[in-house]
Amino acid sequence: MDGVIVVDKPEGWTSHDVVAKARGIAATKRVGHLGTLDPMATGVLPLVIGRATRLAQFYTRSDKVYEGVVRFGWSTDTYDREGVPTSPQVDVTLDRTELERYLERFRGEFLQTPPAVSAKKVDGRRAYELARKAVAVELEPVRVQVYELTLLEVTGAEAQLRAHCSGGTYLRSIAHDLGQAMGCGAHLRELRRTSSGEFQLAQARSLAQLQSLAGEDRLLDALVPPEDLLPGFPAVLVDDRMIAEIRNGRNFAASPFRAEPAARQVKALSRKGELIAIGEAVLPHVYHPVVVF
Repeated sequence: MDGVIVVDKPEGWTSHDVVAKARGIAATKRVGHLGTLDPMATGVLPLVIGRATRLAQFYTRSDKVYEGVVRFGWSTDTYDREGVPTSPQVDVTLDRTELERYLERFRGEFLQTPPAVSAKKVDGRRAYELARKAVAVELEPVRVQVYELTLLEVTGAEAQLRAHCSGGTYLRSIAHDLGQAMGCGAHLRELRRTSSGEFQLAQARSLAQLQSLAGEDRLLDALVPPEDLLPGFPAVLVDDRMIAEIRNGRNFAASPFRAEPAARQVKALSRKGELIAIGEAVLPHVYHPVVVF
């Protein structure tokens, strides 16, 4: 079991809960996730399994796509519906044209302050751990990129949004900051991740479906194999002699006559299409194996 299984995370579960459940289903402790989802959130949670856990480092800043519902009228300390209100509740009837005008400031590249209740680390500890102990948490603003922020629907005091953004962007923070800008307060009521890097909701399985596949000894049906991961990395075919050298830590060459420009990282594949290593450029068209399978 080496590869990725895409889970449709259920509401109320932490990402760690899903990993623990998947370890039981896959009968291995070597399971990790590619990007935390809040307990309230649902949707795409890719799990790396077996030797593929070593590829997690290449997914730290993967783009994400979310759909969420923002409730206007009051803010909360967690920036979502599970938090304690931090402003008086006011009646709001949204005007679509006015809302679009405010949304414009959250498109493109800008500095965003993560929520105090988040997985960001402060002096080696998760911010949410400190916040729950009533320890004041001050997080530094982070530069994020929102490639698309689309207003899908407006109903009374609620707005449904779709956001395509860089890794590390919080839709909770957008909801909170939007409410602050409009002077009425706001928080995130609902969140669903529909894409994480190359992984899409159409690939995702529920935990019940995965349990059923495991019971039928068909769990491999849900697995994305290592050679299909990181499609943005060009493939370099290597022969048996070169495979042995790569596994001994030797550099390997890519043809200088390749059609695409030289890449910083490549996938070394055997003639059978198996992933042998991830190589990082040390010279033009010469790569050092940084992860070996």
